[in-house]
Amino acid sequence: MTIGIADIGVYLPRLRLSREAIASAHAWAMPTLKSRATGSLATANWDEDSVTMAHEAARRIEGQFDSLHVCSTSLPFADRSHASLLLEALQQPAGTATQDSRASLRAATSPLLASLRKASAGDLLVAAEKRRAKPASIEEISYGDAAVAVLTGNDALLAEFVDGDTLATDFVDHYRSTGADFDYGFEERWIREEGYLKNLVAVIPALLQRNNIEPDQVARLVLNSTARIRASVAKATGLSNAETALAADTAVGDAGSAAPLLGLAESLEQAEDGDLILLVGFGQGCDAMLLRATGRKTRTFSDALDAGVDDDNYLRYLSHRELIAMDWGKRAERDVRTAQSAYYRQRDQVSGFVGGKCSVCGTVQFPRTRACVNPECRAFDTQEPYPFADLTGTVKSYTEDWQAFSPAPPLVYGNVGFDGGANILMQFTDTDAGETAVGDSVDMHFRIKDIDRARGFRRYFWKAIKERGAPSG
Repeated sequence: MTIGIADIGVYLPRLRLSREAIASAHAWAMPTLKSRATGSLATANWDEDSVTMAHEAARRIEGQFDSLHVCSTSLPFADRSHASLLLEALQQPAGTATQDSRASLRAATSPLLASLRKASAGDLLVAAEKRRAKPASIEEISYGDAAVAVLTGNDALLAEFVDGDTLATDFVDHYRSTGADFDYGFEERWIREEGYLKNLVAVIPALLQRNNIEPDQVARLVLNSTARIRASVAKATGLSNAETALAADTAVGDAGSAAPLLGLAESLEQAEDGDLILLVGFGQGCDAMLLRATGRKTRTFSDALDAGVDDDNYLRYLSHRELIAMDWGKRAERDVRTAQSAYYRQRDQVSGFVGGKCSVCGTVQFPRTRACVNPECRAFDTQEPYPFADLTGTVKSYTEDWQAFSPAPPLVYGNVGFDGGANILMQFTDTDAGETAVGDSVDMHFRIKDIDRARGFRRYFWKAIKERGAPSG
């Protein structure tokens, strides 16, 4: 039975920070960064993390899945199932198998290869990264934020799985110890010569030979590395005809464990029917997968890329990354402790954004209560679950509040109306002062609500974003 990539979904944060803005800020101390100041980095808002971005990518997948893998090196909790949280936000059955994969840049490619080798259809793997980097470091001007979801399947494939291989070796090109804020990396030449080249030369030729494929038959090489390293690997393995350039390098940045899948999404947009794509994940060894494109097209990468907004506010980036301590005044001094028992009982409303619909009069409302809010009805115990997550609302009123605390002032909130009668007071995000207007159409998005720093817990809820193209799925 044929197994392969049935669908792929890409999410990129709206803001694209200019690398030039980073290099200029550090020119007084690190003028050498100027040589790397080409293009931009996709940078998450303060209320985005690897969980919320993974949710956005997963929403773009069409098709059912039986298992959910969340893959990242930057998950917010050391001991909590992020896949279970994501499953509830996606409002999928609780019997779905869930798993977190972390602690390696192969966090996504290893479970993907395992699924393809087992011919396991219906596996959804979502890789997402929001990594922190020390200011003025090479990592800061290199790391970008992104999320990619991949669904395995048997029918209507984007690419068929041909074969794959893996190699595990404790080659340490970088690491981040438990409790550390930043990665510690080593010299680039050492990583290229001893890591990439020796590992991949040991795997790629043998994989091609086993499948009677000549190196010059491979159309594309996708590898989480710099363009220079990809070119070196292609040369060393005889992939003379393989395309190695990726727009994601300069437009998004190094997306960590999500980078190979991001490159795959870009490559599938450009590949012709029958093109062989070599997908490689590197990190304490490597995973290599041969995929054959079917010619079925997707624009998920291009659509995500086109939705970006140029940004040169480096200070805001530092604040959103919590790399500088802003004095927000007394208004920021509030306790946001979560009542875990109440959250658990109402988690379908909090995580899944499920309200109610009266079975008598048809009025929809949020939150769901025993009584219908329609004054003409007022029926009791008639509420049926009604999901709001994929609905489009309309701004009925709004406030830009410069007095209330927000990590991205002003705090924008207001009433959002929905068909069926629901009217919900909501926060707006991904918006600047003066951008919101009454009558705007808004989509619903799963975001960080606030962070309880005293107890190390973050709360999630749904926010409204001005409609700029709703996600499919």
